[in-house]
Amino acid sequence: MKPLLSRALGPSALVATVATIVLGLFVTPPDVVQGELARLLYVHPAVAWVALYLSLGTATVASALYLWPRTRSMVADRVAEAAMEVSVVFVALTLVTGSIWGRPAWGVWWVWDARLTSTAVLGILTLGYLALRRANDDPLVRARRSAVLALVSAANVPIVHFSVLWWKTLHQGATVFTENRDITVHGSMAWTLLLSFIAFSLDFGWLVRARYRIATSLSTNFDRELDVALATRRTEDAS
Repeated sequence: MKPLLSRALGPSALVATVATIVLGLFVTPPDVVQGELARLLYVHPAVAWVALYLSLGTATVASALYLWPRTRSMVADRVAEAAMEVSVVFVALTLVTGSIWGRPAWGVWWVWDARLTSTAVLGILTLGYLALRRANDDPLVRARRSAVLALVSAANVPIVHFSVLWWKTLHQGATVFTENRDITVHGSMAWTLLLSFIAFSLDFGWLVRARYRIATSLSTNFDRELDVALATRRTEDAS
């Protein structure tokens, strides 16, 4: 069952993404206020969902499992690494799509808005995580330090989330619900928005799986090369 689900992940992600694009561009109507610009609704919120919550959430859980002695394993470290690499991509997409949305809405590509700035800080932290991993040759030291930085990075997510409530910002508040939990998106727009979240979540799953496989392959090759080097050294010492 698991191999079947694994093989179905890629095609499911592709179908859901294509369906989101078709519905978002050609089926749903333009917004009464924002017109055609509102079609970014089917990209930006879902990308931000993956960047802030799905990716960082996965990396945080995996890092915490690695730091906890009873659940420590290199599997958790590889999952955290894969999730953080995907997070870098989606944080960048969040900032880019947000800027595209903000240019006609605010009149500028970028402002030092609390939501934008805190998201950019999160992107810097995720890049720092990847840099830290490449600065350590010892896999155990690398895994431990990276796990700590992942948890520190995750602490910025609540700041991003609540920034529109804590500070006066240009960024709009909740997209789907008002403060009274009234739905603001209806009909085909609501269904397409829901599909976009499913599609990008599947994309995240496929990317993490692919990156995890690469990390596992690299680790296996490294161990094999190390064994060969040690065997060669023993042979030289014996002779």
